[in-house]
Amino acid sequence: MFEIDYVQLNNLFDFQLALESLPFLLQGVPMTLILTLIGMLLGLILGFFLALARGSKLFILRFPARTYISFMRGVPMIVFLFLLYFGLPVIGIELTAFTAAALAFGLNSAAYIAEINRSALNSVDIGQWESAKALNLPYWLTMRKIILPQAVRIAIPPLSNVLLSIVKSTSLAAMITVPELFQKAQIVAGRTFDSMTMYILIALIYWPICGAIAYMQDRLEDKYSQYL
Repeated sequence: MFEIDYVQLNNLFDFQLALESLPFLLQGVPMTLILTLIGMLLGLILGFFLALARGSKLFILRFPARTYISFMRGVPMIVFLFLLYFGLPVIGIELTAFTAAALAFGLNSAAYIAEINRSALNSVDIGQWESAKALNLPYWLTMRKIILPQAVRIAIPPLSNVLLSIVKSTSLAAMITVPELFQKAQIVAGRTFDSMTMYILIALIYWPICGAIAYMQDRLEDKYSQYL
């Protein structure tokens, strides 16, 4: 006959420790959000031009873009992060932990965003391009006024997933001492030897952050639905 040991709730999650540690953990939220915003902004800018290069008829543009996208999608984020922070000093380039993390998230996300943008742009009916050409509209004016508004609506859900992925990936920055949310939790867990409480607590912090992003996604979808 086996006895079943029931884990008491207090042993699983220490409410008192959680309340005491919450202000310290929340100090890491601004850094998490800053890394997320920089990474996403860099990814959006680079990803847009990568998408155009990826779909170009010119081999000199298409091949480097495809190679970049393939490399970034094929290398784990933590490996690329370590390459920037620990690898570049070997050739005389030293980055701060924050700079390395921001670049890693931005350069990596750009590859995924490029493929999302390329798919969204290709999904716009070719007749839109032909109509603009018939009206003798310049390429960039056609892109900005006609194509992009329609492509954005299609790209919003997958782009939101990339943003959510960056939010959660910022926890990897703790590995190179960036003082973001997860690094703060590790400090408390190492001091109190209660990892379970800390990890449950930061999960409860990440959750509403990602929930807010999902809410903004819904609002943006409603805004751009007029272009369908």
